[in-house]
Amino acid sequence: MVFEDGWAASPLRWLMGSLGESQLARMDADPGLVAAVDQHVAVLRDAIPLDRETLVDYLLGFLDELRHRGWVFSGESDAPALRLTAVCWLARELGFLEDGNPA
Repeated sequence: MVFEDGWAASPLRWLMGSLGESQLARMDADPGLVAAVDQHVAVLRDAIPLDRETLVDYLLGFLDELRHRGWVFSGESDAPALRLTAVCWLARELGFLEDGNPA
């Protein structure tokens, strides 16, 4: 994952293009990935209100921490990738990417 210019203007859409679409597609054929992402979704549901603004704020803070740690998405389903996939799943399921608004 490369943080190109402007990623913070629409972080949910950027994340979907960078990681989410491929990870969500993998879930169709990988029940283990579904279970792991579901656990991260449950944590997020318990931790934050599930509105667009709060999810975006959470994502920005999480990405900032990942950049600070030097984390790079390698294609593996490590804990950060699972959490980011959970954010994408929630954004899609809650309809946060359906309208034309920045997400």
